[in-house]
Amino acid sequence: MNLDNNLIFFFSALGAFNSIVLSIYFLFFAKPIHKSNYFLGALLAVLSIRVWKSLFFYYNPELSKNYLQVGLSACFFIGPFLYFYSKSKIDKLKKLNSVYYVHLSFLLVIVLSVGFLYPYQKYISLWVNYFYRIINFQWLLYIMISGFLLRDVLQKLFRTKEKLNYDETWLVSVFFGVLIIWIAYFTASYTSYISGALSFSFVFYLSGLLLFSKRKKEFVISVKKEKYANNLIEEDEVNKLIEKIEAIINNEKLFKNPNLTLTILAQKINIRPQLLSQLLNNNLNKSFPKYINEYRIEEAKQLLKASPNLKIEIIAEQCGFNSNSTFYAAFKKITGTTPSKYIKE
Repeated sequence: MNLDNNLIFFFSALGAFNSIVLSIYFLFFAKPIHKSNYFLGALLAVLSIRVWKSLFFYYNPELSKNYLQVGLSACFFIGPFLYFYSKSKIDKLKKLNSVYYVHLSFLLVIVLSVGFLYPYQKYISLWVNYFYRIINFQWLLYIMISGFLLRDVLQKLFRTKEKLNYDETWLVSVFFGVLIIWIAYFTASYTSYISGALSFSFVFYLSGLLLFSKRKKEFVISVKKEKYANNLIEEDEVNKLIEKIEAIINNEKLFKNPNLTLTILAQKINIRPQLLSQLLNNNLNKSFPKYINEYRIEEAKQLLKASPNLKIEIIAEQCGFNSNSTFYAAFKKITGTTPSKYIKE
């Protein structure tokens, strides 16, 4: 191989090698033990097998047909393991129920049966023209199902006031990573067969960088909280401050101001913004937006009761929301239902 091919092989194989190492970690060593770790480890393993198969076949077209069959068979499990990982993470499973075992066993029986009855060695045309397409579309189907399962998490990407937590960042990274790799392999006939392996390395390290950045931010936040914990506000002072805040918010209807900020409220009650932030986060366990939105939603509930025919746009504006989407999101988060359902109930 020339220098260019050496570099391509190196960068393609680098992601696959590290993925195997990470797969072993999640399958056998990750703490605390969580069922989603097993599915993530299995997902990384089958992805790595698929990538190694692509790499070896790209540089050696005469590669054993048995290895090609193993690579494509592993590909059959990428979509299911993405779905299993997403569902177990969302449901926070501590113990797998029988549905998982039945589902996985059914897929395993299909792969083993097809591999035994129609081995790649004898049915090359069948694998190339039909099984390969079936595997790709089955993979896509599971991606779509996983996307539907993660719809609430994915919607947060388009909401400026809601941020993903660390676990949700993991979910989004894995989901989009698998989607990008699928697109790379599906369009390989128009680009290059090696693009799937290269995209895997790219996604692998980009996701790692994203997760490292998110972990670093959360560590900084935890340090700040620990700093606050060492300077707790006296209980008597907390009660006085809360009474003062509630009085001024209710009397002046400050929550109706869509541009209300923590600094503005702190100036109104004549305390430092840092102290107000500490009071809300440590003593009330609420962020400033959530605290203010509770007042706004309470006002919205009163308006919905008094004037059920009033347009939602008007209610949202009168309660201090900048947009209908923000109002709907806050209402659903605080009340657990939508404005229309609230009116009916």
